[in-house]
Amino acid sequence: MEIGKCKQIKHILILSAAALILTGVLWEYIPSAGIRVILPVSGALILLLVLLWDRIIRRQQADFANDICETVDDLMAGRVPEKYRPYEDSSLSKVQGKLLQYYDRLREGQWQSEQDKQTIQELVSDISHQVKTPVANLRMFTGILKQHRLTEEKQAEFLETISLQVDKLDFLMQSLIKMSRLETGTFTLHMKQNSLYNTIAQAVNGIWAKAEEKSISIEVCCDIDTTVRHDPKWTAEALGNLLDNGIKYTPKGGSIQISVRPWQFYTRIDVSDTGMGIAPEHYNDVFKRFYRAEEAAGEEGVGLGLYLTRSIITRQKGYISVKSEAGKGTVFSVFLLAE
Repeated sequence: MEIGKCKQIKHILILSAAALILTGVLWEYIPSAGIRVILPVSGALILLLVLLWDRIIRRQQADFANDICETVDDLMAGRVPEKYRPYEDSSLSKVQGKLLQYYDRLREGQWQSEQDKQTIQELVSDISHQVKTPVANLRMFTGILKQHRLTEEKQAEFLETISLQVDKLDFLMQSLIKMSRLETGTFTLHMKQNSLYNTIAQAVNGIWAKAEEKSISIEVCCDIDTTVRHDPKWTAEALGNLLDNGIKYTPKGGSIQISVRPWQFYTRIDVSDTGMGIAPEHYNDVFKRFYRAEEAAGEEGVGLGLYLTRSIITRQKGYISVKSEAGKGTVFSVFLLAE
């Protein structure tokens, strides 16, 4: 029984007992003296019962407080409360249930905090490792230029090498900034119904020069009127990473094809190339941060392109898959959620 209701009943009984006693004392006009005796005695008994009941209620309140304290102590020690009865319909069980929910929320927040801390530590370690090589090369070539007299031709060669290292370092830092923004959620997706054709065109424009250098043809098969709910800027970034990846690992004279097929719930975008391919056991690995396959070690890159692509697509409630055959090419399929 609720404590508030118990107090109300106690007050009513006290008033009733007082009324009986007062009635017995003042009832002088009743012929029978027995009634004048019975009424005060009845009131006294009721009052005694009220006092006993009050003592029982106070004991229950003390026990309730002790049980709650034990529950909190168990939770602080990382234990499930011994007296917790989840199927009992009692005030104690209800309060314990709420405390357990609150405890689970705290543990979840603590776990997430530890995961974030671990992620930051991994990022710092990865960044330190990736930045180390270009910085060391810059120091080495700069030192050579300062300490040795070189021919103009050799100086130009070293300066070109330094310029390439600076570009690599800049690319790395830009990729790391994008990655940190995605992982920490400090970017905003502007999701609305946009032309998918224009987004693909924007992605192709960003890699067209690289494709021309390797004589790689690019074919786009997409209806100009196709629209999908997406963020044009970030989606173009994701598709551009797939195209750049295809150009990088496709030999000269190869080809890349982009095809769009609307489905019932998703719009599918296939980016196909005629490159070296990916072994099936590495399908999941290619989306990991800083992953580089052994056969791709000779190519420029830091292993962030596909990682960023999947992060961008996932945050738009889409997904990406890969299918490949060694020596024949790879198909990355991007699925964007239809409206």
